[in-house]
Amino acid sequence: MKKKTKAKTSKNSKVYHKKTDRTHAHIPGLDSLIGGGFKKNSINLVVGGAGSGKTIFALQFLVRGIIEDNETGIYITFEEKKEEIYENMSAFGWDLDKLEKQGKLIFLEYSPEQVRKMLLEGGGLIENIISKHNIKRLVIDSITSFTLLYKDELAKKEAALALFGLIRDWNCTAMLTEEIADFEKNEKGGLEFEVDSIIILYHKREKGIRKRAVEVLKMRGTTHAGKTLFLDITQKGIVINPNKIVIFND
Repeated sequence: MKKKTKAKTSKNSKVYHKKTDRTHAHIPGLDSLIGGGFKKNSINLVVGGAGSGKTIFALQFLVRGIIEDNETGIYITFEEKKEEIYENMSAFGWDLDKLEKQGKLIFLEYSPEQVRKMLLEGGGLIENIISKHNIKRLVIDSITSFTLLYKDELAKKEAALALFGLIRDWNCTAMLTEEIADFEKNEKGGLEFEVDSIIILYHKREKGIRKRAVEVLKMRGTTHAGKTLFLDITQKGIVINPNKIVIFND
């Protein structure tokens, strides 16, 4: 009887991420930039100013994940109204009401105070929902209102760490949005050090014209291009051109 031998791997061979290790973003042009998708059960921060496309980005991650990967998603918002979001997203052909009725999308309108209470309770209602519906994708849009509850940076960081600890226990891939007009100028040493990835969405005006772009600033355990790339909001959602670099005149 022949002995089984382990397959040898050349030192010079490339290392590829297993498909099972990744959660597809389902944003055309992005997955190829980040090793095939976000790391499973990771916490990812999407930052940008008003009108940069954060909500569209986050909901595309949820909706396409539901439709293409059959992964149930939960959307938690502090600011937006359900009816407005459902109506606005229908422009991309996304029937959020239908997905909700099918039990594939859970929509929660929460106040920042309710989230703070959830932390004290160790998960509360949200944890029960995630367990009951086997949630695999989670979006909090936006984390900005929540962090404003805390006056100093230490309290803000402690609250964020507590929230992130809960999210990691829930075993789902999370996307948080944060409104920051200029991330590099307003970086304060808070959330950016605790999350697994940071994606910046730009919507800058130059000579009377707005330019859209995206930058993968941070992606733990993943080689990614340090470039500012063209982003477009089309009738089907966000599309990234990984071959078109956008240059801003600072």
